[in-house]
Amino acid sequence: MAGEAGRDPRAWLAVNETAAAFLSRSLSSWPPITLPPPLHRAPLRPGNVVEIAGPSNSGKSHLLLMAAVQCILPKEWEGIYFGGLGRAVMYLDLDCRFDVLRLAQILRNRIAEGCRSAHLRNGDPEPENNGTKDEFQCSLENTLFSDCMQRFLYARCCNSPEFIAALKTVQSQSRREVSGAGIYFVMIDRRTLQSITESVVHELRKLLQLQPALVLVTKAPIYGEGTTTANDFNRVSSKYMLGDSTGLGYSRQGEEKTVSNREYMPSIWQSFITHRINLQVEEAEVPSVLESEVLPMHTSEWVQPCLKMKEKFSIMDDGVSLIQ
Repeated sequence: MAGEAGRDPRAWLAVNETAAAFLSRSLSSWPPITLPPPLHRAPLRPGNVVEIAGPSNSGKSHLLLMAAVQCILPKEWEGIYFGGLGRAVMYLDLDCRFDVLRLAQILRNRIAEGCRSAHLRNGDPEPENNGTKDEFQCSLENTLFSDCMQRFLYARCCNSPEFIAALKTVQSQSRREVSGAGIYFVMIDRRTLQSITESVVHELRKLLQLQPALVLVTKAPIYGEGTTTANDFNRVSSKYMLGDSTGLGYSRQGEEKTVSNREYMPSIWQSFITHRINLQVEEAEVPSVLESEVLPMHTSEWVQPCLKMKEKFSIMDDGVSLIQ
């Protein structure tokens, strides 16, 4: 739809139709985006701005990497189904902690998993017990890995001027395709930078007008007593949690954190956000695939839209595993 509107917006809007037909046509032009758990619960589309809030080690950056891999992987390649989007990602690192080796590990695990599933469906023999692969298989996976990484764009921003300059670069980049696919995800990973100004929101809005993309932003919360803003989404969700926390079995400590989570971002940013999800790290642990290892348990809660449910999950090398 963005391409049609960019060429002739009047022609796109001049269609004689009802409001319901217009909405249906708009939604079909922007199909829903499938993301890995726990981001899969809320229906997301290009143009949405998702804020992922949570304390340190709650899995915010990991979810960004999982979503990035889902975006840069193709849907199908050489007859092998991967279920990706085959589109480009722009990753803006405002915290200077990006780990490219972690991204590569997740991507290679997804590629290996897709190839292994294809072999099983075709009835091919299992790899040898020592895990070795033939030269052709290694070359195949390396080629796909290289193709995917070409769709991952990265910029490190140490201050607000560099951040705004990077957004302008994304705008110019969105006018042309990257490896045959336009920028589809814009990721902003930040923990400490709070100087979100009107200029930043303005540049992001210009970007979404040029190229509708899904924007994913991480944010570290601030806990403490005091009055929150009218848009403090945690107050709304906490009422539900306090009324039904016994049945869900979540710790009082987690409830108190949610109640005292203060919104510190300016109102222009709060009104810009369309979706919000809260992440937490629980005291409980879950067993890993390796018997000698245990993993911390994480929880996620969509508070905009309010889905009135919490999900438990653990983070592993090959992704996220939901805990029933």
